[in-house]
Amino acid sequence: MDLFESVPDIERRVAAPLAERVRPKRIEDFVGQRHLLGPGKLLREMIQAGRLQSLLLWGPPGTGKTTLARLLAASHKAHCVHFSAVSSGVKELKIIVEEARRLHRLGQSTVLFVDEIHHFNKSQQNTFLPYVEQGTIILIGATTENPSFEVIPPLLSRCQVLLLYPLSTDELRQIVERALRDDERQPGQTGMEISPEGLEFLVQGVHGDARTALNALENALAMAQLKGQPVVDLTSLQEALQIKAPRYDKSGEEHYNVVSAFIKSLRGSDPDAALYWLMRMLEGGEDPLFIARRLIIFASEDIGNADPGALRLAAAAKDAVHFVGLPEGRIPLAQAVTYLATAPKSNASYKAMLAAAGDVGAKGALPVPLHLRNAPTPLMERLDYGKGYRYPHDFPGHVVGQEHLPDELKGKKYYDPADSGYEKTIRERMQRWEQAKKGK
Repeated sequence: MDLFESVPDIERRVAAPLAERVRPKRIEDFVGQRHLLGPGKLLREMIQAGRLQSLLLWGPPGTGKTTLARLLAASHKAHCVHFSAVSSGVKELKIIVEEARRLHRLGQSTVLFVDEIHHFNKSQQNTFLPYVEQGTIILIGATTENPSFEVIPPLLSRCQVLLLYPLSTDELRQIVERALRDDERQPGQTGMEISPEGLEFLVQGVHGDARTALNALENALAMAQLKGQPVVDLTSLQEALQIKAPRYDKSGEEHYNVVSAFIKSLRGSDPDAALYWLMRMLEGGEDPLFIARRLIIFASEDIGNADPGALRLAAAAKDAVHFVGLPEGRIPLAQAVTYLATAPKSNASYKAMLAAAGDVGAKGALPVPLHLRNAPTPLMERLDYGKGYRYPHDFPGHVVGQEHLPDELKGKKYYDPADSGYEKTIRERMQRWEQAKKGK
């Protein structure tokens, strides 16, 4: 399954991209993911113990999933087969399994590395199950998507899920500088250096993605050599990198992560963080009306009557962004975000709604009390429809003691106003009404 089987090693090293040429060959040279490879951590212990189990490596691009799979297989002295979910299918898998069975009889394990495993549908993923259960193969799957959504539960339960994080700027700096010094696998043979400002631009601009950093470095090196420059400068790297938009997949897990951070920043009364996540969504191509809808929901769910103006402003922002479009539509959205983030908070209305819905669901359609029913016909009057109803406007303060819930829920309280914002006024008013009702 090696695409370069017929090509001599020396030619392969020259033809391969820089990111492939400088890929670490020892676990000690792997940079990043210290939460998995540090002393006493899971993978470090697994390697030292000489055991390997089926794994799912979940993380953004360029964080070391493929490299880690190869190093784990090498440390286990296993035969490693790279299997792409994009270009391979069940037919290729059967060939791999037959070879794995042959090697298993000879005492050698086979690690099947499945790149982009989330591209397999459920039926295709099911084909792995018997071979993983029998120990014919050790499966290491890599995915940029949340395995909870993209991998079938039976396969998920048979694999240890490991989360990989974007690399830090320090880790990226170490990878880039090491690539420049690597005389054995190039480009160290060129004697090229990178300017400090260029290096800083590169490690900041790739958002934790080592592969993107190395690809940009390779392109910048080529441009600098063509110009006869001994140093890769900022200009070359800016041209090579072509600053990409922040990672934000509108249909993937990152979409939900950013939206969650946005709403929680609003709820936490943090306008600065809320604005940051707003711009992350907009720069990533999110529909501004989706954001406006979330603001309207938030205004009722998390602010409610603590500031009745919040819902009006959120609805106005929706109308404004719909009317003017982007980029100017960012302005009313930003105004709404800062207003909602700094408004007094209360979820009392939302909680009251859930509690009332719970009783409706649990108790069904309870009968309406007779005194609350209308009596438009003589028969209904004879059946006591409306009998005993007390008209509030006939009483001082327009308040009267009277039950409005079904008999089974008599005295039940759902709405408990918060002691903040305008709801404090509502709470005080309701307390006065309670006292007045007791006297009537």
